[in-house]
Amino acid sequence: MGISFNAAALLNGNGIDVKSVVNAILNRATGPLTAWQNQQTDLSVQAGLLTGLNNNLTSLAAAAISLADPDGPLASQSATSSQPNILTASADTTATAGTHQIVVSNLATIGTIYTDPLADGNTSFLTGGAASGDIKLQVGGVSGATHDIVITQGSNDTLNTLAKYINSQKWGVTASVVTDAGGGRLALYSQSTGTPGALAVTGNTSTSLVFNTPVGGTNASFTLDGILLSTPANIVTGAISGVTLNLASGAPLTTVQLTVGPDAAAATAAINNFVNAYNAVIGSLNTQFTVDPTTNTEGPLGSDSTLRSLQSSLLNDVTYSITGNSGLVNLASLGIDFNNDGTLTVNQVATDTHPSLSHVLAANPTAVQSFFQNVAGTGFANNFNNDLFNLTDQTNGIVNVDIAGNKAQQKALATQITNLQDRLLAQQKALTLEYAQVNATLEAYPSLLLTVTAEIGALNGNYSVTSSSSHNTTPNTGSPTG
Repeated sequence: MGISFNAAALLNGNGIDVKSVVNAILNRATGPLTAWQNQQTDLSVQAGLLTGLNNNLTSLAAAAISLADPDGPLASQSATSSQPNILTASADTTATAGTHQIVVSNLATIGTIYTDPLADGNTSFLTGGAASGDIKLQVGGVSGATHDIVITQGSNDTLNTLAKYINSQKWGVTASVVTDAGGGRLALYSQSTGTPGALAVTGNTSTSLVFNTPVGGTNASFTLDGILLSTPANIVTGAISGVTLNLASGAPLTTVQLTVGPDAAAATAAINNFVNAYNAVIGSLNTQFTVDPTTNTEGPLGSDSTLRSLQSSLLNDVTYSITGNSGLVNLASLGIDFNNDGTLTVNQVATDTHPSLSHVLAANPTAVQSFFQNVAGTGFANNFNNDLFNLTDQTNGIVNVDIAGNKAQQKALATQITNLQDRLLAQQKALTLEYAQVNATLEAYPSLLLTVTAEIGALNGNYSVTSSSSHNTTPNTGSPTG
């Protein structure tokens, strides 16, 4: 809209609306600002989408690395017990598949010793007025170390002070005072199970302490495939190569069957994780490249040709195949379908012509692992992982390059906007001052005209001057005149 003035109104002293005039002039100079701000909004939306896509791509890379790991979930073994309340077990990748029969006769126990009760825990147990005494505590059975405890009056001659003294010695023994209706007792517990934790008092001089018969400190006893074994701990390694046994309870009349074999659950979870991560990336790309029928436009990243290159690379990688391998040569042979939109679906139900993943894993877990990974590095996951390594590179990765470019554009735009806003502010100040001066002159015009008229009248001998009243209602800022 143009700027216009009413000359008659200006000459009446109404002046001009300085703010409106200045804004009208500046509005012509702010044209690029709106376009730049809209572009900035678009870049911000694109940045969020690129970051989300990059996160999904990183998750896909992690899933592919897991499938390519020779010590990962595809190589994992499981150990399943028929009686988990008696025995559980875990297996590492070196375990050999097989079935074992185990009978747990008894668990390894810690050694314990209690004394008969005394009146309380703070009364000296030295006898016959003795100022000192001696207790010998053996830890570790008949071949274990014997610790000489010298009892000194006022130092460690009560249950409480003796317990504190024993705990400070780091002998693998915990001492405490147990108080009940009968009084206080000294309780000693070994910190180890089996024979290493067996306790015995082999000497007791000049004290009133009466130590009960030690209990516990016995090894676990079990048979493995008919072979009798003894161990000081209830967690047993080495009995079965690559397998750790966890003895939970003694059951001498019950045979536990332990089955060691490939961990189908771990393999299934890893493969499903890969499929889900892959679908997340492809789904994000599809959303950008799909035309909205209502607007006839693609997504905010639809014009990004590098993302189409990414999509093409992933679609090519997912159709990768190998040869031989008992017929498990591509994802379809494992029961993983390739859909029309480029996503994958894990088949849950096997048919005569179409396998399911669970059926394939159960039938030939070794071939499944060989499809994804091999020592030559030519497996599906090996190949996929190699491509993703380059695609997710922090500097040269395809999405990271886009993100860096987006940040550079946003920074450049922000600089342009700031510079323009600074120029407009300076221009606004200058124009406001200029037009304020014009406004002051216009507002003073009627008074100046009256003065001049009076002076001319006086020169002509006419001393009667008619005042022309001003209609100015905004003498400081002026008023619209057009």
